[in-house]
Amino acid sequence: MKIAQIAPMGETVPPKKYGGTERVVHALTEGLVNRGHEVTLFASGDSKTSANLISVYPKSLRESQYKNPYGAEQIAMLNVGTAYKMQDKFDIIQDHAGYISLPTSILATTPVVMTLHGAPSPDGKRLYESIAADSNNPYFVSVSYAQRKPMPSLNYIANIYNGLEMENYPFANENDGYLLFVGRIHPDKGLHHAIEVAEFLNLPLIIAAKLDTSQIPYYKRYIEPKLSDKITWVGEVTTQKRNKLMRALCLLHPIEWREPFGLTLIEAMACGCPPVAFRRGSIPEIIKHTKTGFIAEDTTEMIEYVRSIGKIKRKNCRTYALQKFNAERMIFEYEQLYEKILRISKTEIFKSPVIKSPIKN
Repeated sequence: MKIAQIAPMGETVPPKKYGGTERVVHALTEGLVNRGHEVTLFASGDSKTSANLISVYPKSLRESQYKNPYGAEQIAMLNVGTAYKMQDKFDIIQDHAGYISLPTSILATTPVVMTLHGAPSPDGKRLYESIAADSNNPYFVSVSYAQRKPMPSLNYIANIYNGLEMENYPFANENDGYLLFVGRIHPDKGLHHAIEVAEFLNLPLIIAAKLDTSQIPYYKRYIEPKLSDKITWVGEVTTQKRNKLMRALCLLHPIEWREPFGLTLIEAMACGCPPVAFRRGSIPEIIKHTKTGFIAEDTTEMIEYVRSIGKIKRKNCRTYALQKFNAERMIFEYEQLYEKILRISKTEIFKSPVIKSPIKN
């Protein structure tokens, strides 16, 4: 098959540090190439891939420190527009760029698979439901069933869990006795809860997370005053350093939002590090409670589960992650989906989308 993969422009593919969607796009793209498909990746010019790379900008927007939000959005739109302008060269287009592609994708004559990687804002939900709910292109793929709940009316054709090359993650059967937080410093990520747990249990906490300028007030008020010899922030780290940190006693994931898929969780389990997370969004679909980690209702329960973390066998975490969230499984499911959609497209003429007016008479 001739397949286009459209990546977001914010990070390189694969990302050098933070960037979950781009890590998944890389695993999928490389896997499809290895299986003999002709793949074209639309991404930043500093991306690394064995596919045919087409880029409208030499660096990721973050790497280039692009300051102008309007200009950045225009580059993202140019990336999308370039891909769809070439649609006749592909059997199928897989779009990971999200809402910015939506108006273009519904008009495409080539079948489009749009994988939803994030959770929509209220305005984003309105956009998807107004524009895409009555169109049979694109075909939407959720990365968890929980992700569908805010927008149940979309044209979902499959749920495919994210996968990574899990066998490449280093396994450690022993731990070094500290707690770990990985991701972003943001209220939604609940770092303040992780600090509360560490302080109550008098355990070291290593924070490996990026800090965006917009979140400096949160950091200054809730995080910086708590930093100490035991509560340490090491900044945003590379994949290699993050994996070494997975020798933690456990990963704390006290999120405050309906997370559609916690990629950090499957990476931790692949390394043998059991996660302890709040019950939000997709968490119950990712963690096997009491077998590969714990799912807590609140901070008090999280504290008790950390105390019981020795009941979780680290080898079980790795086995589970490699079986359920490996890249080969994800690639195979997408391959099967492409074939299904191509069969549908031979018998179905794309209907003109009916765009609902947001204004009620």
